[in-house]
Amino acid sequence: MTFLIDSHCHLDAAEFDADRATVIQRAQAAGVGMQVVPATHAEAWPGLREVCADAPGLYPAYGLHPVFLEQHTLAHLDALAGWIARELPVAVGECGLDYFIDALDRDAQQYYFEAQLELARDHDLPVIVHARRAVDATIAAIRRVGKLRGVVHSFPGSPEQARQLRELGFMIGLGGPITYERARRLRRLVAEMPLDQLLLETDAPDQPDADNRGGRNEPALLVRVLDVVASLRGQDREEIAAATTANTRRLFNLPASAA
Repeated sequence: MTFLIDSHCHLDAAEFDADRATVIQRAQAAGVGMQVVPATHAEAWPGLREVCADAPGLYPAYGLHPVFLEQHTLAHLDALAGWIARELPVAVGECGLDYFIDALDRDAQQYYFEAQLELARDHDLPVIVHARRAVDATIAAIRRVGKLRGVVHSFPGSPEQARQLRELGFMIGLGGPITYERARRLRRLVAEMPLDQLLLETDAPDQPDADNRGGRNEPALLVRVLDVVASLRGQDREEIAAATTANTRRLFNLPASAA
């Protein structure tokens, strides 16, 4: 059976409260045997920890997402350092920059982002990055902090930006958006990019694939992303599955089997 890792899934979200165990079972039945579950804000960290502790194959990351900027405080950065040291997550994140929402103060976003990049560097952990209409600024911040590795999830950028990120040790996460035929730039990117830079993700419950437009996304639907990637690249789906699973394991230092 094909073995996949969902490199970015918010399984702790309230949208899964009613049927989380069933969602996990469907994922496993579809071959999605592991999931990386990134945090968004400090209040959610304890619940995320419990979700990941309740089932094998779920691996937490802790961070402060830019869209939740109004909920963050400077004390949360100190708390995050403690959570990282104590909980030993697989990554720092989700963090980053979001220039799509005008109301989000860019200077404050930058401060929280670079502080989390420094935590990731100091703890030798990968970072899970959100970069919406802010890829160049994200690359600049990664360069400034230095000695980092990670993934820009739901990558919205160009081949040149992807190349720069590769040189900086960063992977590209792609999911549901590439299944839409109108996403021509993303589809060209996935067809041409080096396979060893690619991670597959759902971003569930958000960003459903084209066949599930308007519905709740979930990890089991990662197989649809796999099939589209294989088609666009003209490669066997098992080859894509093996490579992207190996990429995800390598980046997040995940075990060979779910634990």
